[in-house]
Amino acid sequence: MSVPLFNLAPNLTVSRLCLGTMTFGEQNSLPQTLRLLDQAFDAGINFFDSAEMYPVPQRAETQGKSEEYFGQWVRKRKISRDRVVIATKVAGPSGQMSWIRDGPKCLDAKNITEAVDGSLKRLQMDHIDLYQIHWPDRFFLYNTGAVILKCFTVVSPAMFPCLEKPSMIQSDNSHLSQLRSNLMLLAELLMLIRYIGLSNETPYGVMKFLQFAENNVRYPKIISVQNSYSLLCRTFDSGMAECCHHERIYLLGYSPLAMGILSGKYFASDGAPSDARLNLFKGRYSEGESRYSLARNTLKLATMEYLGIAEKYGLHPVSLAIAFVLNHPLVASTVFGVTKPWQLEEVISACNVELTSEIIADINKVHAKFPNPCP
Repeated sequence: MSVPLFNLAPNLTVSRLCLGTMTFGEQNSLPQTLRLLDQAFDAGINFFDSAEMYPVPQRAETQGKSEEYFGQWVRKRKISRDRVVIATKVAGPSGQMSWIRDGPKCLDAKNITEAVDGSLKRLQMDHIDLYQIHWPDRFFLYNTGAVILKCFTVVSPAMFPCLEKPSMIQSDNSHLSQLRSNLMLLAELLMLIRYIGLSNETPYGVMKFLQFAENNVRYPKIISVQNSYSLLCRTFDSGMAECCHHERIYLLGYSPLAMGILSGKYFASDGAPSDARLNLFKGRYSEGESRYSLARNTLKLATMEYLGIAEKYGLHPVSLAIAFVLNHPLVASTVFGVTKPWQLEEVISACNVELTSEIIADINKVHAKFPNPCP
């Protein structure tokens, strides 16, 4: 079974399954990583996603290993560069990762240039196919109603008074000049970067990037946005989908299995294996544990109903989850992660599953009852 392809941009054809690398260098050793990449490539996957901060949970000791391992695989296997599409990301400001360029305060020219150079060295490549801004370089409201303070530090409304008075939210538009500078620099780096994209973005951010590119022919236009999308997280459809449809921007939907929850393993009688991510890194992975909190009752109820739909129609739960994401007309590819060969086999088997109108109707009924328990 060969993984289908999608024309993401001129001369950029990607597999509809994109193998994420965030476990490479933490959960997966180099030999394990090489075997997984071999298996994926042999099945027709040519699209791989990384980030300078990977693997996750992030640590100074392992930072950059995911890119390094991928680069070593390409070299060891003597794979022609034009046979793989590599996407990676620049980390924005974060008080949690001071070891990345001494904890940048903003994504300025110095930081982006150093990030691109660092990724190319770790990948052992002369160019990156898709370069993405990992998260917005500004204060913004997140899907949960909490605030991201220019990093992945979630702050409750009680800790951030401006939520009670929206006029207090940063309104000096200083972030716009920074955004314009980012595009100007990325335009200068187009010999090293073929295309640019965004990640964890909002409709506002997407439209501002597009607006600046439209007003200056020298600036590159974004081609994709990488946001979470799954049966348990359909927030993309609330505003972002309309924006992307009219502007011809494609979604790279990450976490289609919601950190493995939609496989059903966490609600099995044994509570999932000890090496399952939410068990293995309990207490070390705040962003993941916050979004995918197993203690959230609506998450469990929704998951059990989706598992019931899979059983009703004779589908593997993974097949239902992956097929649902790929069924979206704006999804170019879904970014998934695996740590074991059998997990990869399950995902690959799912990529050609077609969902009937009856299955979609049942899915939408569950979504109406439990909308976005993992925003």
